[in-house]
Amino acid sequence: MIQKIHHVGVAVHSLDEALKFYGIIMGLPMQLQRELPDQGVRAARLTIGDSDIELLEPLSAESPVGRFLKSRGEGLHHICLQTDDIEGEMETLKSKGVALIDDEPREGLVGRVCFLHPNANGRVLVELAQP
Repeated sequence: MIQKIHHVGVAVHSLDEALKFYGIIMGLPMQLQRELPDQGVRAARLTIGDSDIELLEPLSAESPVGRFLKSRGEGLHHICLQTDDIEGEMETLKSKGVALIDDEPREGLVGRVCFLHPNANGRVLVELAQP
């Protein structure tokens, strides 16, 4: 079952510069910062209320976030919905004809994650996460 919006992902050219704004100016506490080579990003998670903001800096221009920045610039990259049963949600979505990017959950910054294809939802990249 989908429980809540877990976080919004923001693509940035420089994680350090983005952290100056979100962390220092806005005062949001950073919970985690990590490099995710399999996803091609350096990421940080900042808490705001019951949700988070995830900042994503590409490790290369050819990574998915690097290509996103090249074509769209900095800004909203994805919305993440929290679930307590990621495999069940994936099966339900597949049975309803929703195209998924991932065939099975993978490790992400927040736990097990998978992505729905943006064509399934008005060009919005949606991530499911099971923390």
